Amino acid sequence: QDYRLGIGITYIEMNVGNVKEVDRRGFDLTTPYRTFSFAADSEQEKEEWVEAMQQSIAEALSNSEVAERIWALEPNRSCADCGSPKPDWASINLCVVICKRCAGEHRGLGPSITKVRSLKMDRKVWTEELIQLFHHIGNAVANQFWAANVPPSESIGPGSGSQERRRFLTAKYREGKYRRYHPLFGNQEELNRALCAAVTTGDLAETQALLFCGAAASCATGDPQCPTPLALAQRSGQRLQMEFLLHNRSSGSVLGTGNSGPRCKPFASPLPLVVEFSRRWCTLQDGLLSYYESDRSAAPNGELRAEEMVCLVHNAPHAHGIENTFEVYIESERLYLFGLENPDSAREWLKSIAKSFVHPCAEELLALDFERIGRLHYKGGLNLERAKEGWFALVGSLLHVCFQDSERQEPLQLRKLQELCAGVQWGTGSRTEARLPGRTLYIQGERKLDFLGWVHAIQKAAGSSGDTLSEQQLTESDVPLLVDRCIDYITQCGMCHRIYRKSGQNSKTTSLLEMLRRDARSVRLKEGEHHVDDVANTLKRFFRDLGDGLFTRRWGQDWLRATALEDEEVKISEYRRLLGTLPTVNRATLKALINHLFRVQRFSGENQMNTHNLAIVFGPTLFQMDGKDYKAGRVVEDLISHYVKIFNVNDQEMKKQQDEIMAIMKMREAASSGTQQAGDFICTVYLEEKKTEAEQHVKIPATMTAEELTFEILDRRKVVMKEKDYWSCYEVNEREEA
Repeated sequence: QDYRLGIGITYIEMNVGNVKEVDRRGFDLTTPYRTFSFAADSEQEKEEWVEAMQQSIAEALSNSEVAERIWALEPNRSCADCGSPKPDWASINLCVVICKRCAGEHRGLGPSITKVRSLKMDRKVWTEELIQLFHHIGNAVANQFWAANVPPSESIGPGSGSQERRRFLTAKYREGKYRRYHPLFGNQEELNRALCAAVTTGDLAETQALLFCGAAASCATGDPQCPTPLALAQRSGQRLQMEFLLHNRSSGSVLGTGNSGPRCKPFASPLPLVVEFSRRWCTLQDGLLSYYESDRSAAPNGELRAEEMVCLVHNAPHAHGIENTFEVYIESERLYLFGLENPDSAREWLKSIAKSFVHPCAEELLALDFERIGRLHYKGGLNLERAKEGWFALVGSLLHVCFQDSERQEPLQLRKLQELCAGVQWGTGSRTEARLPGRTLYIQGERKLDFLGWVHAIQKAAGSSGDTLSEQQLTESDVPLLVDRCIDYITQCGMCHRIYRKSGQNSKTTSLLEMLRRDARSVRLKEGEHHVDDVANTLKRFFRDLGDGLFTRRWGQDWLRATALEDEEVKISEYRRLLGTLPTVNRATLKALINHLFRVQRFSGENQMNTHNLAIVFGPTLFQMDGKDYKAGRVVEDLISHYVKIFNVNDQEMKKQQDEIMAIMKMREAASSGTQQAGDFICTVYLEEKKTEAEQHVKIPATMTAEELTFEILDRRKVVMKEKDYWSCYEVNEREEA
């Protein structure tokens, strides 16, 4: 039964075993604690089992020997990162011995940063030179460099959780936050020259510091006989230097589009504004992007490490004179521009480069057809004290984010932003504030070059990009913000006015429509500044000029044909069917507009705009016709008359609309009788603290915003707004609860 279920009766450590043949089909496995006797079905099967066990014992002894030899040094008996005893894993390029839990987090950093191997299972990798390298560097020397400046509050221990380990190891190895900087840091030419000198000596600590402070492992030496540091080390007989370089350099494999066809030759330039490209041969291997003079060059002209990359941008076609270009931003505030003539090759390079530097936790983003991808810091939710690192990818108007504490990426629709504030101040850092429905997200940058690119890209993506409904800035309910702004203003100021009967001034309509199309989010319609007829005319012109129309070219004729149906219930059913065929934004916009017209006709006694009159105005407008076809007006009239049934308006929604209509009626009655207009009330406002000397009595009209109220109070008290000041306005109820 146990055999059928795959359950073993015991577990035998083969490194303490010894196998011995007993007879033709029998053999014993002897261990210090007992002897196990086995009988095979045939002599051949016995020989196969004996051979397999002897091989397993040899491997176990070999692997244990590697671990014991590396543990011979006291610092190597504890994990280099958390201090756990008897660590049996290692990073062979960093030359540190680590525990199993830290090894898991090391793998998350990627092979371009740390190459994780087992001391006991990866037998083939452990050459004599690599073991000797761990004797000369190991945890002691490595931590003198990588952990030279670790604050006690940020260090981890054996009991630390996965998130703490990940944070610490990212800071330690990916960001190099705690490392001891080499005096030549930042001077690429001098770093490379010093590396060429160091590899000819036995000073492995110096080589380590130079490599991990920016020296290129494959830099040009200037010696034709020894063109690379590896060749210099070989000529000097420095075997351990060679071993260290081999584990920290690329082998130069070329990224291509398959086994057939020519290798791709991207153009490359390390300057952001260069229009002349130089043809270079590029390779990508183990997180190292190298570019060469030609495919026959032994040494690269330059290299980009994956750990240095912070952002990758896919440019629009012909943005830099070549059909397909992309940009690579690195931490040292440099931008590298690459171009290819083949779009498929460009996309393959983009995906491969992104895969080399994007953290595994954000690998979902790699499947997207991104325009921009990279890492930024953010604050959000209830914890705004400490910024966290996140991975961001921009696809059209969607910003996909892999937040630090989230298992899945989250798409944010930038066209639905309620507010976007970008503040770029360098020296103290910068941030962009994006306020979405139900949340505020602060995105922070540490480097000016790539962050400015993010700010401009987000601003562009958050704006309107065309003349169709789906390309407009949207509300949370998928209604274009332009439509929502106009309807809201007309509802407040024009319901009792002879609305939609006059066209308004053409020049003001044109100007207002242009402003709303450019950025409706920044436009505030105010009574006294904007005439209601101009706003109404702007709304009508928007629908008349709308690309593809509100009812769409595909379904427009079906709506018109539905008017011929004589049975009202059948007609309503057909309208509901057609409503379901419209795109989401068109359907939401049509409902918002008909809801508005339904309210307007409720005031027909004052504004003279009954259902029929509204249909005459909006029929030709919405169907973009000349007004000769009566069916267009008939569709609008039917939609208003049967608004509740066609749009499936529930009782709660209907009550809310009736309450709003009653509130508007009361406001207008109060205004016509000369009494205080509803909504204009005297309010006591306190500045910073609730004291008599800090109070101000303000008349607040119905259209005043919190921002306007804040500015008025500050202006009254002569408080000067500084550039970095943030003021908030809170309403407190009768129980003094904010």
